[in-house]
Amino acid sequence: MDEQSSMSKDEDVIESSNGKDAVTSEGNSDMEPYVGMEFESEEAAKVFYDAYATHLGFIMRVDAFRRSMRDGKVVWRRLVCNKEGFRKTRPKRSENRKPRAITREGCKAMIVVKKEKSGKWIVTRFVKEHNHPLVVTPANGRRTVLLSQTPDEKDVKIRELTAELQRERKRSAAYQEQLDMVLREMEEHSNHLSRNIDGIVQSVKEIESKRVAPSNS
Repeated sequence: MDEQSSMSKDEDVIESSNGKDAVTSEGNSDMEPYVGMEFESEEAAKVFYDAYATHLGFIMRVDAFRRSMRDGKVVWRRLVCNKEGFRKTRPKRSENRKPRAITREGCKAMIVVKKEKSGKWIVTRFVKEHNHPLVVTPANGRRTVLLSQTPDEKDVKIRELTAELQRERKRSAAYQEQLDMVLREMEEHSNHLSRNIDGIVQSVKEIESKRVAPSNS
C-alpha cells in the first residue's frame, strides 16, 4: 500500500485516548455499529448511522434526545429506523377517502449514543434486527431514497421536523424570558447601588461642609 492511500484511509478515523477508533463525520457505511463505538460528535454519529442505513437498505430517523440539566445541551440521542413505532389511529373523515399507506411497523432497529465527560459520543445500545424487508439503494442512493418516499412518509417527516422546530422555539423563548429577567434584576441592582453611592457621596459632602464651617468662623 502506498503512502497516499494509507493517508486517505487514516482520515476516516481519529485515535481516541483509550486506543479505540473514534469515527469522524465522514462516516463509514461498511462498518456495523457496536456498543462502545466512539464518535467525535453527535453529528458524526448521525452521519455514520445514516450512511449505514442507506448501505443496509432503510431510512434513518432522528428520534428522542435528552438534555443536560446543567447547560441544556443534548447529551443523549436515539437514532432509529423510520418504520419505528406505530402510527396513531384516527377516526375516518370520509368513507371515500383513500386509506393512507402504512409507514410505521414497530421496527426496533436503533442505536443510542451518549456524550461522555471526555466529549466523545459513545454507542450505548445497538439493535440490528428489522421486522420488515430492506431495500438496498445505489451508492449515491440517499437522494433516491428520499425521492422514493411515499407522500405519507414525507408528511410524517415534515410533521416530525415541524414539531421539533416548535419545541426548539418554545425552549428558546423560555431561555430568552429567563435572560430578560436576569437582565432586569441586574439593572435594578445597579440602580440600587447607584442610589446608595449617591447617598454616601452626599453624606460625605455634608460632613466635609460641617467641618469646614467652624474653621471659617
